[in-house]
Amino acid sequence: MAGNVRESRYRVDGMDCASCAAKIDTAVRRVDGVQDVSVSVSAGTMTVRHAHGHEIGPAIVRKVGGLGYRLLPLAGTTAGASGAGDHGCCDHAHGHDHHPSAGEQPYLHSGKARPEPSESHGHDHGSAATGPWWRTAKGRLVVAAGLALAVAHGAGKFLPATEPWIFTLAMLVGLVPIARRALMAALAGTPFSIETLMTVAAAGAVFIGATEEAAMVVFLFLIGELLEGVAASKARASIQSLTALVPKSALVEMDGRTSEVPAESLPVGATILVRPGDRIPADGAIVSGESMVDEAPVTGESTPVRKEAGDSVFAGTVNGDGALRVRVTAASADNTIARVIRLVEEAQEMKAPTERFIDRFSRYYTPAVVVVAALVASMPPFLWGAEWGEWIYKGLAILLIGCPCALVISTPAAIAASLSAGARRGLLMKGGAVLESLGRITAAAFDKTGTLTEGKPKVTDIVGFDAGKADVLRYAAALEQGSSHPLALAIRTRADADGLQLPPVASAKAIGGKGIEGSVDGVELFLGSPQAVDERVALSVAEKQRIGTLHDEGKSVSVLVVDGRAAGALAMRDEPRADAAKGVKALSDAGIRVVMLTGDNRRTAEAIGRPFGIEIHAGLLPEDKQKIVRQLQAEGFQVAKIGDGINDAPALAAADVGIAMGGGTDVALETADAASLHARVSDIAAMVRLSRATMRNIYQNIGMALGLKAVFLVTTIAGITGLWPAILADTGATVLVTMNALRLLRPPAST
Repeated sequence: MAGNVRESRYRVDGMDCASCAAKIDTAVRRVDGVQDVSVSVSAGTMTVRHAHGHEIGPAIVRKVGGLGYRLLPLAGTTAGASGAGDHGCCDHAHGHDHHPSAGEQPYLHSGKARPEPSESHGHDHGSAATGPWWRTAKGRLVVAAGLALAVAHGAGKFLPATEPWIFTLAMLVGLVPIARRALMAALAGTPFSIETLMTVAAAGAVFIGATEEAAMVVFLFLIGELLEGVAASKARASIQSLTALVPKSALVEMDGRTSEVPAESLPVGATILVRPGDRIPADGAIVSGESMVDEAPVTGESTPVRKEAGDSVFAGTVNGDGALRVRVTAASADNTIARVIRLVEEAQEMKAPTERFIDRFSRYYTPAVVVVAALVASMPPFLWGAEWGEWIYKGLAILLIGCPCALVISTPAAIAASLSAGARRGLLMKGGAVLESLGRITAAAFDKTGTLTEGKPKVTDIVGFDAGKADVLRYAAALEQGSSHPLALAIRTRADADGLQLPPVASAKAIGGKGIEGSVDGVELFLGSPQAVDERVALSVAEKQRIGTLHDEGKSVSVLVVDGRAAGALAMRDEPRADAAKGVKALSDAGIRVVMLTGDNRRTAEAIGRPFGIEIHAGLLPEDKQKIVRQLQAEGFQVAKIGDGINDAPALAAADVGIAMGGGTDVALETADAASLHARVSDIAAMVRLSRATMRNIYQNIGMALGLKAVFLVTTIAGITGLWPAILADTGATVLVTMNALRLLRPPAST
């Protein structure tokens, strides 16, 4: 059945609150052929799953346009549906951007560059997100309603007898669009929308003669809507602004010449030149050159990283002091920044458990409010002969107080802000459910290689037996020229770092399972394991003891033989990451049990893990790691498994939260529930802190939303407050909880 289902994604302009999303969701689900709908207020997007071949685009555009919103297709959908009145088809499957084939012009598409993901539209569609507020449809309506109210006040002073009619006309300036949206929402299956409550309240106020207050309430409602839009657009802009990091143009090498082309048109395989100080325009691999690269824009890593031929670079990072030639490895739509944005937007569409509960609660809450308002308006006059006008007025105020906007937006606003803030710091979490779960973890199970450690060995010790340390390293590096073995690379890297000039090697030959031999300037050399060397040359007791000590420290040892004498040894080990101790301590301080699960031998595992004081399980197969995760869960722990996303797949899947460590690779971005782009151990504690801060923020938002409503409910029934404070209780609370959620976007205090 999966092959018969397509997925279309849209940008929804003008959708600024959870009430908007609920109306759109309900309306689109009624379109023939639609199987599922996911609407994200925080991302401003809608994803529709529908039957393959079903032409749903025009119907969806008409349905959503009738509610007062505008759709734009995203990532692979045709650009036909640019507005509510445009009925072009929009339902191409997400993710199938066109890339040029070998016979096509590689740098231009239909005569112009493709738009970037964040630039699907460049003109105002009525959303607060697309320009200054006064240029939006909502902004213009607020100005018109405000002017009408001011004119009504002025005219009422000169013509008091006409005041009710003048204020009614002023009210209609703002109420007619609201009433139209209320009618369309009711026809689309949402009878209890905020627009409906607003329309009933305003009409009821006119009926009982409170025309001036009705006009003021409509004006305040429109201001609240506008403020909601401004706050919502601020949260969206946080993650979308990442696209501005990628330069618009690139210097591409073709036929021996360098020419400037749009960066978004670069095909995979193209070679580009990146000058010192330039931003790198595409993900790629360095072909030649070396330089310090500032990766902070993408990974949050504050220290520039030395890059050389063969290393990977990311779009949006800044080249430092040397020119680089880079082979493009990902198209514009698939580079690291584009994938981060796409993953965060998709994550924002995945509702957290708290959010799903609030959604269910609001379905019953709003109709209940209408019933309560009706009872307040009618029961006192019926039962006790109270004044009808007074209690109808109070009932209308309760309608406005009871709108669930602030309550419903309290959770998604905080989660969207957290997901965006995390992504900008290199912390990717796939949805609200993952974000909530991270704050509840009580055990963290780390892989060793590539997770607690760098994942590649380094030369840690150079020991001279019968030669100087520099000669031991120079001869060993000379023998290892041309080898791609990790230990050989470690030796050559150390020699390069020490600035050694390597002599040419004659008759170099690898001896399977033992080592490598050759000659330099007539000197016979052999580099191999201590056991292999012991077969050729008798090692002294002191030399064996020194080698044994290095082994006890979890290090691999290679011994160099020069003209039949043991000249020295090199010890290598995959060293812990620079922040590993800090990261493990931060988790322990947060009350989280930290364990290491590794397939390596116990001696090596203890050498790495013992300084951190963590629990060590060594010599494990993948299924053993999964079994230990299950055991921890059986003991009542909420377990996060942290690994490289490949050989830890069973344990990652079994854990409550699987976290991949990786520098922006497909594996790190796609396989686990969460990922650390800059592969720092301390990022795990940062994710936990962000999750816990988010949940505190959500509880604060819910408290503010319900607390304000409770206060105004009591004061309204007591006759202290009326209609316009009631609308402030709704729109004001919505703006408050949104602004409170936006606090999560601020960078954390340095620790």
